[in-house]
Amino acid sequence: MSEIQEAVREKYGAIAREVTRSGGQPASCCGPSPCGCGDPITSDLYSPSETQGLPDQAVSASLGCGNPTALSDLKPGEIVLDLGSGGGIDVLLSARRVGPSGKVYGLDMTDAMLQLARANQAKAGVTNVEFLKGTIESIPLPDNTVDVIISNCVINLSSDKDAVLREAFRVLKPGGRFAVSDVVVRGDLPPEVRHSMELWVGCIAGALTDAEYERKLKNAGFADVTVEPWRVYSIDDARSVLTSAGLDADALAGKVDGSVQSAFIRARKPAASRCCGPDCCA
Repeated sequence: MSEIQEAVREKYGAIAREVTRSGGQPASCCGPSPCGCGDPITSDLYSPSETQGLPDQAVSASLGCGNPTALSDLKPGEIVLDLGSGGGIDVLLSARRVGPSGKVYGLDMTDAMLQLARANQAKAGVTNVEFLKGTIESIPLPDNTVDVIISNCVINLSSDKDAVLREAFRVLKPGGRFAVSDVVVRGDLPPEVRHSMELWVGCIAGALTDAEYERKLKNAGFADVTVEPWRVYSIDDARSVLTSAGLDADALAGKVDGSVQSAFIRARKPAASRCCGPDCCA
């Protein structure tokens, strides 16, 4: 396992254990990670009607930067895969949308998050869900298995995003949809930010630029790629993150103002495709 994967596992395992310990109250000791602490990235992602009836611990453990279930246009009977499913909120919401004739897989590499997600599934009484242990770089499902892939602020955490996108392409059925929320950047981030492990685990330093995201998706074989920013973070947002990570906020905040954005990323696996060596093409 890479250093980054181990750091991600440790960070999000600690958050899962804190949410479990607190009985669903928002964790108060998330540390300097900007994800999951009432920050501008993770706040106000779901409407009250969506969270109604969900276990408190599923809502508390929501660490995303968007609502992929709202942008993926899920239909009854579809099979869905959530990459990096965490406490399970997007899996449970997707299960409602696909109904009893559909199925939703949640994939996570962190034991504490899987334990929390399965407990939330049991509390919600949802049966059309299965949580799998594994990494998003090596998805434990056969080729052409799922109709839709969702993910919520997780792909940016991977140190091998090309592998993630190739795997996503592989497990999607022909004509399948890729609809994720993620953090993207515009322009270049200062090296101090890129090299901070804490900010990587916290969903910023590992983010692709919007152009890189589009290019990597197309290289993996996807078509109809769009990257749609919907939240742009200001100097004030950046200042709190940089300070909490021990960096010089006054020196760096101006350089990242408006550069960090939450975006909806959509793509489609062509109905007929072929593989062209290490990169797939339509």
